Amino acid sequence: MSGLRPVVDGTGGSALCRSAPVFELRGVTVVRGTHRALDEVDLVVGPGERVALLGPSGAGKSTLLALLSGATDPDTGAVLLFGEDLARLAHRRRRELTARVGALTQDLDLVEHVRVLHNVAAGRLGRIGLGPALLRLLTARADDEVREVLARVDLPWALHARTQHLSGGERQRVAVARLLLQRAEAVLADEPASSLDPTTARDVLELLRGSATTGTTVVSLHQPSAARHTFTRVVGLRRGRVALDLPPGRLTDDLLDDLYARA
Repeated sequence: MSGLRPVVDGTGGSALCRSAPVFELRGVTVVRGTHRALDEVDLVVGPGERVALLGPSGAGKSTLLALLSGATDPDTGAVLLFGEDLARLAHRRRRELTARVGALTQDLDLVEHVRVLHNVAAGRLGRIGLGPALLRLLTARADDEVREVLARVDLPWALHARTQHLSGGERQRVAVARLLLQRAEAVLADEPASSLDPTTARDVLELLRGSATTGTTVVSLHQPSAARHTFTRVVGLRRGRVALDLPPGRLTDDLLDDLYARA
């Protein structure tokens, strides 16, 4: 392994979180077969922090995001959401907490054969209850709220379009519009700008920040250069461990080269 070592700024990283953290991992390990996807990871993300998650393929970024969203559980260690240990919660309470977090996965979780407005309207599922949300989804109309979020992602024309007919970049923006409608307190996104040109990618990252009511975002990035914009903190993973944790201003090309270098 290279000489890369964890870097934590004295005013950033975990020390920044003086109030109750939004996300917290304590000694978390996740094993996939004989491979440790995450290896004794500690991480604290406080309200308002905008964290860019970097690392080579297989470093554990997607696994870490799945833990923070409550979509998966660790083999050892604890995952806390808004200060509560998810493993110790009853199903109903766990669902209440995870509903406060918006998540954008790499596969986007869109229903391809329905219209864009139905996919966007699904953002209400977490904030008005499952029954009412499903009813409104089945009877979805082009209301002002849906029109507004589609306009914010530059897709006002796509309201009645079939999702399957959109380009990859357009589908990503539909998923972002759904997040905007959700009004989550915190947002997790797994490579949300990978199919976008640099200008549009920056716009989408700004929209993701604005989609979290507390401003708290954790976003894995395909292009490391984007970590220097929009974000207040950069966390780098390598071989399932936190290899660096620092403000964007201290992210040098040498550190990036070490992070992505082959072992």
